[in-house]
Amino acid sequence: MNADPISVSLFEMRLEEIYHRDPVLKYQINLPDFVALFPVKFKNEKLLKPEPPASIALDRDVFLQILVAFDQSFV
Repeated sequence: MNADPISVSLFEMRLEEIYHRDPVLKYQINLPDFVALFPVKFKNEKLLKPEPPASIALDRDVFLQILVAFDQSFV
């Protein structure tokens, strides 16, 4: 099963906004790598929410913003 390409693009755009709003992320990771940390995945034809990445320590508030962006993109 594939996600709607417009929803995926919307989610990626929201990730970019989160990246640019946070004053610390640009020192930890570049934008393309940040977006790549949150691929759109399916399991049993059900969309999976993003999980906190193991490769970078994200602030709790930043991760909550990512979850909100995910929910808003895939309504």
